[in-house]
Amino acid sequence: MTITRTKWTIDEYHQMIAAGILDNKRVELLKGEIIEMSPEGEPHAYFSSEAGEYLIRLLGERAMIRLDKPITLPNHSEPEPDIAIVQRLGREYLEHHPNPNNIFWLIEYSNSSLDKDLEIKSKVYAEVNIPEYWVVNLKKRQLVVFRDPQDGEYTTKYTLTVGTIYPVAFPDVAVLVNSIVSN
Repeated sequence: MTITRTKWTIDEYHQMIAAGILDNKRVELLKGEIIEMSPEGEPHAYFSSEAGEYLIRLLGERAMIRLDKPITLPNHSEPEPDIAIVQRLGREYLEHHPNPNNIFWLIEYSNSSLDKDLEIKSKVYAEVNIPEYWVVNLKKRQLVVFRDPQDGEYTTKYTLTVGTIYPVAFPDVAVLVNSIVSN
């Protein structure tokens, strides 16, 4: 017996959402597969919310901070990162979710989803040239930084626990690592 996996397009995924098929399900589309998202525990909710508020204050009008909202990627993916730092396009987002051209960087908070976020999502984001991707390892209170996408992989990866980081999109903005990983 052969097992066949169905790959979904973004349009088909949107049709399922519109038809209510995915109501009350925490899912996202990754490379054509509908993947169940891990439940969000209290530390995850707290740290991502606090970091979102911090980034709103820090970046002001320079960027929009979207919390737990979809982004649309051309590799049949529509993930919902915990934090997406995107261009301010106002009402244009009534017509489409942010796409790679609109995204400055993405942040995921991970506990049980750490492997998925470090391995699968990093490749999904690198494939479409998202310039920067951060994963907060909630167990170790570490910030894993991915930069320089090339050929579907990030060529730079490093881990921080303290200090300051300057995002690629805003090299003049000092982000305190503590405000992202441990508030």
